[in-house]
Amino acid sequence: MSETAVPRIRLNDGTSIPQLGFGVFKVDPAETERIVTDALDVGYRHLDTARIYGNEEGVGRAVAASGIPREELYVTTKLWNDDQGTASALEAFEGSLERLGLEYVDLYLIHWPVPAQDRYVDSWRTLEQIRESGRARSIGVSNFMVPHLQRLLDETDVVPAVDQIELHPAHQQPEVTEFAAEHGIEVESWGPLGQGKYPLLELPEVTEAASAHGKTSAQVVIRWHLQRGFIVFPKSNRRERMVENFDVFDFALSDDEMDRITAIEREHRLGPDPHHFG
Repeated sequence: MSETAVPRIRLNDGTSIPQLGFGVFKVDPAETERIVTDALDVGYRHLDTARIYGNEEGVGRAVAASGIPREELYVTTKLWNDDQGTASALEAFEGSLERLGLEYVDLYLIHWPVPAQDRYVDSWRTLEQIRESGRARSIGVSNFMVPHLQRLLDETDVVPAVDQIELHPAHQQPEVTEFAAEHGIEVESWGPLGQGKYPLLELPEVTEAASAHGKTSAQVVIRWHLQRGFIVFPKSNRRERMVENFDVFDFALSDDEMDRITAIEREHRLGPDPHHFG
């Protein structure tokens, strides 16, 4: 399947983002160039990295070697907690650009709110300036809960384009997704397949849908995210799994299948609590 068939979601700033991408969380920096090269060869054009992952350089090398026109790629990176603040956020962003070897990123996110240090509002104002400069086409946040989002809306000028949050069938965060929808903020799902931390892919709600469509359980869950309107970027170090995760546009789950998977909700957070992390 060609990348052009991947749906794009229009963001609140007028830009658009491919709904399916490729994430490099916990990808070994020494292997990143090879793995991202495979992903680009499969057809992915949306890449999600972060300063704290330690693999921005590998992403940048793969992009540079790919020969793919820059305007056909969508690259996201993120501001780490220790770099929050006004001057430090700008310096961190410039460091990410340098490591990526890019003149601009498509999306720059504040990785966590870290409310205990109370610097995310100042950091957001710096991101507003970076967007104004054109070096980040869009800006957004990650792991922001409703109080953090509301504070940005109350105290700053730009509404985040996206909020990237932990989201999978057992932890759907309806308060955040509903607030985001009300304010034109698109939701990105991280850990979309549950990170192997619970038997999501073995649950009958998933396996029965997979059997009905001749697909794998992972393909069914990715399809569930897409039909919910979320932006999703599963990760894999294996090319065959990258191909599998990309092959999700030739079928659709029924309303009943969607409802059964949605009913898996358990408020089962697997990662840190954003109210206290950092």
